[in-house]
Amino acid sequence: MRRIITSNLVSLDGYLAGPGGDLSWHTVNDEFFGYAEDMLNSAGVLLFGRITYDLMASYWPTETVRKNDPVVAGKMNGLPKIVFSKTLEKAEWENTTLFNGDVEKNIRQLKEQPGKDIVILGSGTVVSALTQADLIDEYRFIINPVILGSGVYQFTGNVGRKKMELTDVKQFSTGVVILCYKPTI
Repeated sequence: MRRIITSNLVSLDGYLAGPGGDLSWHTVNDEFFGYAEDMLNSAGVLLFGRITYDLMASYWPTETVRKNDPVVAGKMNGLPKIVFSKTLEKAEWENTTLFNGDVEKNIRQLKEQPGKDIVILGSGTVVSALTQADLIDEYRFIINPVILGSGVYQFTGNVGRKKMELTDVKQFSTGVVILCYKPTI
């Protein structure tokens, strides 16, 4: 059975993005890209909601990014991707499948298939729905040393109380800390 992992950059006050989707506060360097390579090497499928998909699909396939970050770009472009959307009519980023049906049902079926991890990047609405359904196996919060005050929260809606167990901590020279948790259902 596949594991579902979230791996999200968040502010100290729990935001995925600042006002208007601002991501300029993300602290990324060689340490972060090393983490990203390792995480992508364990991934068999990348999972997105529409907003994150649009952002990623406009960034990773560009020639500049392929040239400047060939390893991560190669993984981001080459891995199979699933985007959940009720508004997209087609997904044009290579290796992408569009799902517009029941997120929970589709993910339960995908988890039952053999293969590497399913990794969710960004996609707060999808993370929230799968958290509520107890389908996420590991949460990786990449805490950036910034307080935003407003923006897009990591969790939305009524996900309910979830107890977690800390499984790993990584600290980068930039002050970024990765906290890894698994649910203790």
